[in-house]
Amino acid sequence: MKKIDETNKAIIRQLADGRKPFSAIAEELSITENTVRARVNKLMEEGILQISGLINPESVPGVQVVMMGVKLKTLDLGRKAQEFSRLRGVVSAVVVTGRYDLIVQVILSEEEGLSLLDFFKKELAKVPEILEVETFVVYQSHNYLVPFIL
Repeated sequence: MKKIDETNKAIIRQLADGRKPFSAIAEELSITENTVRARVNKLMEEGILQISGLINPESVPGVQVVMMGVKLKTLDLGRKAQEFSRLRGVVSAVVVTGRYDLIVQVILSEEEGLSLLDFFKKELAKVPEILEVETFVVYQSHNYLVPFIL
């Protein structure tokens, strides 16, 4: 894992608003606009930074977020997390400690043709070696944003 220096951290903090111009970031941090641009591009190339639009799922009619705790038959957790991350609707799949092997975050929308039942029947069924799945439907959130990937 690469160490992120203080200048990169400051730039990333400024990008909490992903639309903020590099010129404004440069002025605020007392560095050149070219430095900001080069550093942002390098962070993106290295997979450290991604600038994207996020939504409040409660504000989009028909959108539902579900967290799933998953127990697996295998200990090849990284490979399984990658398998889950390729399923339609999956925002993220992470390896965790505790009673589950993975926590999978899923965004659903019946309007977009993906209900929870559809996800189980059409997507989850593609993944072998699942022992158990427990779903946690997000009814209310605070300061919670997700990409609209459907």
